[in-house]
Amino acid sequence: MTPNLPGTATDIAAAIRNGTTTAKAVVQATLDDIHQRDPQLNCFTTILADSSLAAADEVDRQLAEGQPLGPLAGVPFAVKNLYDIAGTTTLAGSKINRDHPPATQDATAVARLKAAGAICIGALNMDEYAYGFVTINEHYGTTPNPHDPSRISGGSSGGSAAAVAAGLVPLTLGSDTNGSIRVPAALCGCYGLKPTYGRLSRAGAYLFSSSLDHVGPFARSVQDLALAFEAMQGPDDRDPICTNRPLANLDLSGNLEGIRVAVATGHFAKGMTPAVAQAFEQVTTALNAIRTVTLPESDRARAAAYLITASEGSQLHLQRMQARLQHFDEATRDRFVAGALIPSAWYLKAQRFRRWYRDQVRELFKTVDLILAPTTPCQAPALDQTTMDIDGESVLVRPHLGLYTQPLSFIGLPVISVPVRPNHPGELPVGVQLIARPYDEATLFRAAAVLEKTGIVQAYGGS
Repeated sequence: MTPNLPGTATDIAAAIRNGTTTAKAVVQATLDDIHQRDPQLNCFTTILADSSLAAADEVDRQLAEGQPLGPLAGVPFAVKNLYDIAGTTTLAGSKINRDHPPATQDATAVARLKAAGAICIGALNMDEYAYGFVTINEHYGTTPNPHDPSRISGGSSGGSAAAVAAGLVPLTLGSDTNGSIRVPAALCGCYGLKPTYGRLSRAGAYLFSSSLDHVGPFARSVQDLALAFEAMQGPDDRDPICTNRPLANLDLSGNLEGIRVAVATGHFAKGMTPAVAQAFEQVTTALNAIRTVTLPESDRARAAAYLITASEGSQLHLQRMQARLQHFDEATRDRFVAGALIPSAWYLKAQRFRRWYRDQVRELFKTVDLILAPTTPCQAPALDQTTMDIDGESVLVRPHLGLYTQPLSFIGLPVISVPVRPNHPGELPVGVQLIARPYDEATLFRAAAVLEKTGIVQAYGGS
């Protein structure tokens, strides 16, 4: 973590308020640490030194004058480089977007964190156009896992997860289509929230698959995750799907009384490595999850999610593919081309199945409040690893890291991936998904707080 700074956003904000430090000192120390360590970590694609120092001066001035401060005043944050930052070109991980003019205003999520007093330090690396689970980018380089540079950080929000896990910043933003927040959170060992579809505004974020895309935060504590989520809530005229559902009854006291917890079986019980199975059992035991539920046809849900994602993504980029196909990342290009060839009848059938699957899962939440599932089937694969074993079958790494995340994005459920504390020094992180009914993020935070208090989950490398 950044030397001489508290490890969480909550602690940094408190230290600034009580005069232990200043916002400018925090931002300068953060910038110095990024300058020293990021050449190896490769999390940042843009660093906003001048504007972040000016914002820090403003926070310090407001504090000196006795003006009210937001809950995240002086806290550094950074965002996946598909979010608009006023005055900065939004790359979305691509070479093509370098030719775009700078954004004229902040994405809504960025603006709302700034309104809460947080200070944007820069933009973070990602898979091109958010199409991937590895953050191996032909144009901007690879973001390795901060705990083992020979392994991947996950993706597509790998820069966002790695920056938090490495302690460069306490808070970041990512996006999640089929697992792009949860997968890197699990592999890097931090908290990652995919809110309910439409709960947070996506205005000013470069979309990949409109009917599946979510935006959300990464953090090193449940409290920080909740603070960021609360700050970004609220309806937005710039995003017609964004709803006005204020977070009610947020309880981080560590009490799960009255919460019915179940373990997902079937699809979600297959394919995990022994290390993931052991971590998952720790969480299920800690939450006294004695019930089980089966999300029906989840393997078909994965297939349908792929069809919808590939179809919508390829249509979004069709003109760019026709004009500048050679400028796409090779791995991304081939998948977009394949998506463009999917028959429309398949897409429509996948959407019909999606409605059926959503209704089936909705019925399950009449009998349970929280469902548990692994986040990924394995710990972080090696950078050059192309295949892995799932139930004795050799499969490709890139698509199968989303084995347990895709069926949940598909119907917009809110999910927190929590980092399970390693049993032995040097072990790689493992993540577990906490899943709730739509708009019930409060139950997710409540359960995550219980696990955090028991010490079962903890940001990897945290105290």
